[in-house]
Amino acid sequence: MRDAVGVAGGAEGPAGVENTRKDPEQWKTGDEPMTGAQASYLQTLSQEAGVDFEANLTKAEASKRIDELQARTGRGQMLRE
Repeated sequence: MRDAVGVAGGAEGPAGVENTRKDPEQWKTGDEPMTGAQASYLQTLSQEAGVDFEANLTKAEASKRIDELQARTGRGQMLRE
């Protein structure tokens, strides 16, 4: 199961019920270019992790890369349970 909160995680809905999100591989728009927000956050995470920023990722690839770099840098950890 995905994280309870975060870029690729679910969010709590009414009455505290978790609404899990689809795996990026199952997104209907996952093969579209990443969003501006994803690109901006990936630039920040890439810089903090000391890795090259990959500018030509899809939305799904960017989401996975964000998860990977958050784990590497410790960002987003406060949002996870």
